[in-house]
Amino acid sequence: MDIFLQQIINGLVLGSVYALVALGYTMVYGILQLINFTHGEVLMVGAMVSLTVVSLLQTFFPGMAPWVMMLTALLTAIPACMALSAAIERLAYRPLRNAPRLAPLITAIGLSIVLQTVAMLVWGPNPIVFPDLLPTTPIEWQGAFIAPKQLLILGVSAVLMAALVLLIQYSRLGRAMRAVSESPSMAMLMGINPDRIIALTFMIGAALAAVAGLLVAMNYNIVHFTMGFIPGLKAFTAAVLGGIGNVPGAVLGGLLLGIIESLGAGYIGDITGGFLGSHYQDIFAFAVLILVLLFRPSGLLGERVADRA
Repeated sequence: MDIFLQQIINGLVLGSVYALVALGYTMVYGILQLINFTHGEVLMVGAMVSLTVVSLLQTFFPGMAPWVMMLTALLTAIPACMALSAAIERLAYRPLRNAPRLAPLITAIGLSIVLQTVAMLVWGPNPIVFPDLLPTTPIEWQGAFIAPKQLLILGVSAVLMAALVLLIQYSRLGRAMRAVSESPSMAMLMGINPDRIIALTFMIGAALAAVAGLLVAMNYNIVHFTMGFIPGLKAFTAAVLGGIGNVPGAVLGGLLLGIIESLGAGYIGDITGGFLGSHYQDIFAFAVLILVLLFRPSGLLGERVADRA
């Protein structure tokens, strides 16, 4: 029972990060019917910028409180990722908005490779250690252990996901986003600028990815120029699992995928008699993706389909 509870906690931590990133995928798809495969690299840039800021602060202000370092890193990484995502939307996706769907998809994959290469040139090809900013002594609960940084991940993710749902449901910007999702032409007649709303949607998703990048870096204590690729694919899987374009579905899909992966990693050795180990946990995410596409392509909560008139 202790092992099961430990895996559930680990799964919720992992799934919270997937959900944050999946929200960026699902918001963009809900408005543009576009899979933004550069989103994982935005997470990577957020982690790299956070590392740079923390390293500089530790060098020049060694006595600074860790929470101030984290906050400063976030306040730097979020605008950087938002600016990057806005530039990607304006320069790469907007000119292809009326092109066949394959064109922006190929563009997204190409941009992903370009961003990885640029990051490799700027920060180097080798993994870099991200310093511990929080106490490392775990907290015991019912026989399971949870580290302070995992508590931070759960808390920050929950607050951000709830804030996004409230923003979309009750704010003026959220109503404009839903209007553009329904019909850009009709939204324009109501005085809404679709280009501005689409750019803001990309930027909001990038802000969430920047936060996720810092959280991932803190959780694993490693940053690397390819670190956004697998989380990006997992988050896309989570969005499909919950229902692509469906914001609550992205949250549900992320949490479920994290729990499935964690339980699979914890028990796959027993199930296979030691033939497969915990490092095969990635197969569960993609097995879930295949099953969802085969048996429920619209996802658990249903796909958000917009009228493109």
